[in-house]
Amino acid sequence: MRKPDFFIVGAPKCGTTALYRFLSQHPEIFLPKVKEVHFFGSDLYLPGYVPDTEKYLRLFANARDETRVGEASVWYLYSKVSAAEIKHFAPEASILIMLRNPVDMIHSLHSQLQYVGVERIKGFESAVENPRRSVRLWNDPRVINGVTYRDVGKYSHQVLRYLNAFGPDNVKIIIFDDFENSPLLAFQETCKFLGVNPHFEPAISVVNQNKQVRSKIVQSIVAHPPTVASKLLRRLTTTSEREEIIKWMRRLNTRYLPRVPIRHDLRNRLQEDFKPDVERLSKLLNRDLTQWCGPPTLNI
Repeated sequence: MRKPDFFIVGAPKCGTTALYRFLSQHPEIFLPKVKEVHFFGSDLYLPGYVPDTEKYLRLFANARDETRVGEASVWYLYSKVSAAEIKHFAPEASILIMLRNPVDMIHSLHSQLQYVGVERIKGFESAVENPRRSVRLWNDPRVINGVTYRDVGKYSHQVLRYLNAFGPDNVKIIIFDDFENSPLLAFQETCKFLGVNPHFEPAISVVNQNKQVRSKIVQSIVAHPPTVASKLLRRLTTTSEREEIIKWMRRLNTRYLPRVPIRHDLRNRLQEDFKPDVERLSKLLNRDLTQWCGPPTLNI
């Protein structure tokens, strides 16, 4: 059975879904239909979002003679142990890391966590005003730790763990600005890094637009259906049919709207907070990223 030999490890809200979908179209690459399997990262999950090795490897059962086999789980970057766990599992693996202006990233992350129902505070400023406030990633008793927005956006130590574990030749850093401005070029460079045909052109489209729920009641029912309804559905439908019903309900309960812009004074405060880490990251990558601490970028 094939097992993954490359990993898109994060960061969240940095274009990983788009890259995953583009790479999924490549005939020399196999990616499972499931993104965010989170088999690794035992400091965030117990015993894991995918609970055992057998179930994890079944995700790759349909891989045949593709050149590369991979998966994408964005919290591997934030996890303090995922790099070591992946290294033990696949010592020669290639690592893809996508990074974005941290202020824009946590703004987008707050919106995403609110959409999926784990962030209870609607206003971004209120949610981030306490630097140590922790948000649990899933409403699941197996989750050990939550995350803080500021810690998720401080990339330098996260990236360094992977560079130390795999070596710089096996780690590719993709900056969101580059990916947004020229997605095809970024895709081609990624293909070269993975050793697959860089001339294949995927269908490029906008992916993972900002979403809001129409009704929190419907959101709660979808996430935690009443026991009677859940039992009835299990009797009357197959697993795949239930999944399609849930997807249909989520689509009906979703609307696509731009995020409320960050207030200028809040952005300035957050930029000052992130500035030392951005400077460390710039030195680590030998690329000046301090424009992230300058004038605001567009909210997308």
